[in-house]
Order: sequence, then C-alpha cells, then structure tokens
Amino acid sequence: MPLRCAVFASGGGTNFQALLDRKRAGDLHVDFVLFIGNNSGAAAFERARKNDIPVIHCAPSHFASEEAYSEKLLGILHEHRVELIVLAGYMKKLPSELVREYRHRIVNIHPGLLPAFGGKGIYGSHVHEAVIAYGAKVTGVTVHFVDNEYDHGPVILQRTVEVLDTDDPHTLAGRVLKVEHASYWQAIEAIAQGKIKVEGRRVVRME
Repeated sequence: MPLRCAVFASGGGTNFQALLDRKRAGDLHVDFVLFIGNNSGAAAFERARKNDIPVIHCAPSHFASEEAYSEKLLGILHEHRVELIVLAGYMKKLPSELVREYRHRIVNIHPGLLPAFGGKGIYGSHVHEAVIAYGAKVTGVTVHFVDNEYDHGPVILQRTVEVLDTDDPHTLAGRVLKVEHASYWQAIEAIAQGKIKVEGRRVVRME
C-alpha cells in the first residue's frame, strides 16, 4: 500500500504542488491523505482542495498549551492513519511530543546546505541573504528528518547550487527553488520504497 502522508504548510505551497505533480506523473508512489495549515489564508489550502485532499486549519495560537496543541494534532494524524509527515514551508515548530512519536517519520526541506545557514530564524529569504552576505560560493538544498532542534535532524539528501557573483537573494532563491522541486520527491520516494535506514546521524540508502 502507498505510504500515507500528511503535508504541513504555511504559505503558497509550491513544494507541495511539485510533489502533487510528481505523483500525478507516476514518479511518486504515496497517498496524500491530509493537509494541515496554520495560516487560513495560505494558498496551499486551495492546492489541497483541488486535489481532493482533506484540509484542517490548526495553529498553536488556537490552544492554551503545547500539550493541548500536540494532543489535537496527534488525534488528527491518528484518525487519518498518517505514516509520514511532510513539511512544505511550514513556519511553526512542531510540538516535542509529536516529534517523539513520529521519530524519523517527519521530513523537511531547507533552502541551504545544513548545518551551514540554518537554525531558528534562518528560513526562506533569510537563508539566501545570509549565504550572499557570507560570500559563500556554493549553496543548495537539504532534505532532512526533523528532530526537536531547528534544522538539525539527520540529512537524507543534499543538492548543490552555485552562487553567482551577480546574485541577489531573489535570483538565488529562484534557482534554489527549482532544485527543491526537483529533489524533495526523490527523498520521499526513497522513504516510501523502504530504501532509507537511519544509523545514528547517518542516513543510509539501501538498494
């Protein structure tokens, strides 16, 4: 049976759309059974609806405590029998209890080569600004498992992107985003096919 996936997003959801396109093309063998967003105005909600994926608006601000938030999220995920959580531009830190229960079953994509240019507050355009300010010659994307620290979990896949002398954060972001769209599905497909094993901090691909 295809792996049952929930997608979490906060914004436009272009990575989500790229995954939907790969599934439609027959390259990605998973079922997207749920979409959860913390921002009711996010365009990603409409992407889910157009693909007949159940949507739920659930934000930490709706709850009096992290425990209550975590209990609600876990209940929703269990109800939909979710096996893998896919973060696609999700701007909220997941509750610790959820991360523990879904250990090595939550994936995220970061627009930089971790562990450089990551951590709390370093997301989206901030990553590209930091890369250019530092004078780095290479950046890229990192797909990793999520743990309780920002941008810290075991690395599944990385791809590089050259930083040009003429780049500004906008032009660099555009090229990195293309690599994100071309790469994220590959990591998820490897997980779906049972080809990923975690050994400490190392993620080993099994053929």
